Amino acid sequence: MDYQRSIDLDLPYDQAVTAVKDALSEQGFGVLSEIDVRGALREKRGIEMEDYVILGACNPDLAHRALELDRSIGVLLPCNVVVSGRDGGSTVRVLDARTMSTITERADLAPVADEAAERLDAALDALAGG
Repeated sequence: MDYQRSIDLDLPYDQAVTAVKDALSEQGFGVLSEIDVRGALREKRGIEMEDYVILGACNPDLAHRALELDRSIGVLLPCNVVVSGRDGGSTVRVLDARTMSTITERADLAPVADEAAERLDAALDALAGG
């Protein structure tokens, strides 16, 4: 099962992070958390790696609908979005939100998961210029 989607951008890392936040906002997602993986690994383990941030993206209406169906679904929320630096640009990865219904085997979650996935895909399409 492919659990993520990704695109490469010809934007420097800092600009890509801003663009991703804007694209998510256009689709009704807010960023609840921001984990600077590079900084954490450098500080805690002395490990160097490329710029890498995990954004915890949440669409409140979709989260509410999912939680009304299954309170345990909170372990799969928010939807993680990763922005990482690479030579000449950045890579953006999003969780395929359909994993919520696939992992839980709850068909009643499928409409919420499908809408979340469609909105995340639309954010990626906007970033790609499509």
